[in-house]
Amino acid sequence: MVNSTVLVESRPTGAQRKSRDKGSDFSELSRRIADAGLLRRRPLYYTVRFGAVALALAGGVAAFVALGDSWSQLFVAVGLAVVFGQLGLAAHDLAHRQVFSRRRPSETGGLLVADLLLGMSYGWWMNKHTRHHANPNHEEKDPDVSPDILVWSRGQAGRATGLPRLVGKHQAVLFFPLLTLEGLNLSFNSFKALGGRAVKRPVLEGTLLVAHFAVYFGGLFTVLSPGKALAFLVVHQGLFGIYLGSVFAPNHKGMPMIEEGTQLDFLRRQVLTSRNVRGGALVDAFMGGLNYQIEHHLFPSMPTPALGRAQAITEAYCAELGVPYHQTGLLASHREALRHMRSVGEPLRAAG
Repeated sequence: MVNSTVLVESRPTGAQRKSRDKGSDFSELSRRIADAGLLRRRPLYYTVRFGAVALALAGGVAAFVALGDSWSQLFVAVGLAVVFGQLGLAAHDLAHRQVFSRRRPSETGGLLVADLLLGMSYGWWMNKHTRHHANPNHEEKDPDVSPDILVWSRGQAGRATGLPRLVGKHQAVLFFPLLTLEGLNLSFNSFKALGGRAVKRPVLEGTLLVAHFAVYFGGLFTVLSPGKALAFLVVHQGLFGIYLGSVFAPNHKGMPMIEEGTQLDFLRRQVLTSRNVRGGALVDAFMGGLNYQIEHHLFPSMPTPALGRAQAITEAYCAELGVPYHQTGLLASHREALRHMRSVGEPLRAAG
């Protein structure tokens, strides 16, 4: 059952107390997952997957060059939006060390994919995403629910001023249109972060980001006329942003929020604030395994192909403990998220 209210601490049940007598609830789940062999690296899977994405990127670039100054390039823009989305998922897996167990190759791959190919700072995004994993849906500590433009709880709505107060009134309607700007927003924040502490190698990342946009804009305005280049930019970046939002929004939006001072153990903090998305192989490919969001949050370094088996183990274990475990279809997940956004924006609409 979905509960989109703010979480409060609950007392452990008898089953939970019995489990804690033997150790934490999470340690028992971790033992079951490890015994099933689900944490080992999967080099063949990632070789095939990343190879397919690389071929798709090369094919898109080749088609772009071959078509020249043509409106048919808008079809290329659509295809490359999907490829960029898959590159974003690849950078995500590299950052979590799902591909390589060691830091150096993970970081090198992440810098090349995120900064050079996507135009997004790996260091900035990893810092932000790590804080999200530590405190998902926490009103004060999760940067993904910071009320910069949208509000995610009625408490945030009550404190909102300026743009969040204006947008928050109708944020459910504006959500997908705003997602068209997400790709550009990531790049803007990446450049902005180069002067801060989140980016440990600002010169290297700055160089890779500049190289990305030099090639990107140079290619657009060399091959295409200005009007076609702008149209390509709008279609490509707009659909890329919607793709990213469609992958990440179903995972937590509309799930319970956590207020400062609420005490939850690791397992409950991750499970209660996350939502899984059913849908089979197509959804698995579209979302890059992030549809198994509960298992991903519990075991961030678990390789993508192991998440399906981990889901069955985790759901059964949560049932043993009496911990609510929520999963739904892709469209239903978006309905839940948008319903929540409309609900938390109601006080702003009532205030006029």
